[in-house]
Amino acid sequence: MDIITQFELLSDAAQLAVIGGLFWVLAGFAGLMDWRRTKRRDLGRIDQVGWVPWTGLFMAAAMIGGGCLALSLPVVLGGA
Repeated sequence: MDIITQFELLSDAAQLAVIGGLFWVLAGFAGLMDWRRTKRRDLGRIDQVGWVPWTGLFMAAAMIGGGCLALSLPVVLGGA
């Protein structure tokens, strides 16, 4: 069985929990990249900061992931 079929067989709450976890992984990556950008050595080159809004991506992914996990939590923990 492939991974997409296994995901389709999960309950709605379990699917929401998996999606929320993936969004938190994305938020962790965005947080790491934002930290790397603020700690870079060559601060004199202000024109080479980068084009990806890591802070905004971190906030959006963390909020979406937290919302998905909060919605799925009662069913996943309670089993109802």
